[in-house]
Amino acid sequence: MSSSSLTQELTATTSDVRHQITVPEKDADQGADRGPAHMTRTPPDALSRPQHSTIPGKELKMWTMTRLHPLCVVVLMHACLTALLAHAAFPPAQNVTWKSTNFKTVLMWGPEPGPEYSYTVEFSQVGRDRQRNPHCIQSSNPQCDLSSSLSELNACYTADVLSEPPMGAPREIKDYPYSSSPRFCPYTHTTLLGPSFKLEVSDDHRVTTVHISDPLTALFTDSRQLSIRDVFGDDLEYKVTYRRNKSTGKKVATTKSNVVELKSLDHGQSYCFQVQTFIRSRPTATQLGELSPTQCTPYKDPKLTDQYSVGVLAAAVLLPLLLMGGIIALVVVCCRRRTSQKTQNQKENQALNV
Repeated sequence: MSSSSLTQELTATTSDVRHQITVPEKDADQGADRGPAHMTRTPPDALSRPQHSTIPGKELKMWTMTRLHPLCVVVLMHACLTALLAHAAFPPAQNVTWKSTNFKTVLMWGPEPGPEYSYTVEFSQVGRDRQRNPHCIQSSNPQCDLSSSLSELNACYTADVLSEPPMGAPREIKDYPYSSSPRFCPYTHTTLLGPSFKLEVSDDHRVTTVHISDPLTALFTDSRQLSIRDVFGDDLEYKVTYRRNKSTGKKVATTKSNVVELKSLDHGQSYCFQVQTFIRSRPTATQLGELSPTQCTPYKDPKLTDQYSVGVLAAAVLLPLLLMGGIIALVVVCCRRRTSQKTQNQKENQALNV
């Protein structure tokens, strides 16, 4: 049996029970209560005759409650069965969550609806009236882009996903099943993606300058796309993490501008860099954005003139020459002394022979 036919049958049953019971009338002269409405109504000429209530007030109240009890049961059963049928025919959405990156905010849920039902999204600031996005009414898409609808970035929002008949189908019941989302605050909860940046290396490779570009958001003002600096203003900072290539030791530099200059780097070495946004005004858990892809500077083959000063190089060249010259001079002196000593000895020997 379809939900519409069962609903009509229950409504008819409720109507029949209600028609069987009416409120007792009061006697025109005595003011006494008459019997229940299913009893024969008193003809007009009998009003002049004294009437005696056959049902005292307390008994009438008990009688009324006894007769109303089946009606209450039927009404309650009707409401419960209607809710169960609605839940079965229009399954509520599941896993209603927010996904937001750089203020592009999408409400997501599951599963995809069948041809017999659709989804409608209602959202509101906390404590305010609910609104609807025209692109998310009786839709077959299990997501809704609310980026342009959540205009108050510092406010918090909730949303309901209603399961309803598809576009053009009759609405058989008044209240349809729905599922609610968790609270979402754009300024605090949106995920900030890693910014793009460029590296500039000085000629001596001792200074590297990081040029950071402000990421764009999904927000527009007067047809102009806003950047995260337009949204956060002075709250925006960038955190630069860098290290020597193939090294685990890291250093961090923070700047409020789009340029950070890193000095005193090891000459000729390759350094790797990552950048992420840093918003101090947000809760600790969401202050840092996602890290950007890593970029590294190239290695540079070192030159002697880059590594050593002129004095050191001169000393490195002259010292061996001086050492060699000293050795040669010492050898010459020794040779001359030996030759002189030999000559003197020969002269002495000749003198003795004479």
